[in-house]
Amino acid sequence: MKALIFGATGMVGSAVLLECLESAAIESVLVVTRAPTGRAHPKLQEIVHADFWSYDSLRPEFSGVDACYFCLGVSSIGMDEARYTRLTYDLTLAAARVLREVSPGAVFCYVSGAGTDSSERGAIMWSRVKGRTENAVLALGFHGAYMFRPGYIQPVKGARSKTGWVNAAYTVLAPLTALLVAVFPRYIVTSAMMGQAMIQVTAEGHESPVLEPRDIIRAARRRQA
Repeated sequence: MKALIFGATGMVGSAVLLECLESAAIESVLVVTRAPTGRAHPKLQEIVHADFWSYDSLRPEFSGVDACYFCLGVSSIGMDEARYTRLTYDLTLAAARVLREVSPGAVFCYVSGAGTDSSERGAIMWSRVKGRTENAVLALGFHGAYMFRPGYIQPVKGARSKTGWVNAAYTVLAPLTALLVAVFPRYIVTSAMMGQAMIQVTAEGHESPVLEPRDIIRAARRRQA
């Protein structure tokens, strides 16, 4: 399969990239990024692209893509709804619409979040915007589209967030990670599991378009088997 990854320099995206490079199921990986990932691999091609709201110039590169792993995302802290919508809904749909036009047979995996509001009418702003984004991607008519809603993600294999306060939070929580996994084994996913689960649903599908943490864990384990 030919995979396309957005957000490959972030914690989840870098983990997904690593799993793709290690997977025999993935023949080639195209990364669209604002800054180089710093990785070199025979499978890997990188395109440094400045405008993440316009992809017309990349239509030839998007042609023939089998799987898109969209791992871009920002925190809603300090943002109003209009700003968060532009950086979440508009950003995602800009890529998804062009990809759907040139590669309708692709599977689109979107990293959303636990608590996303599919009704788009809830009181929590980020949850409404994420729900609207999920619904819009599902409505595009890809061969397959899957919304990943992880809760707590345990970074492994060197994965790190680009956001300072997030890394600080993970540092504080690190001593408690083993306890969290023991107490909530069905709700804690690793960054590697995110990539493994995406490859799994691309290859074999999933019974629901929305994957909660326990679904992500099951899909990852099927890929590991």
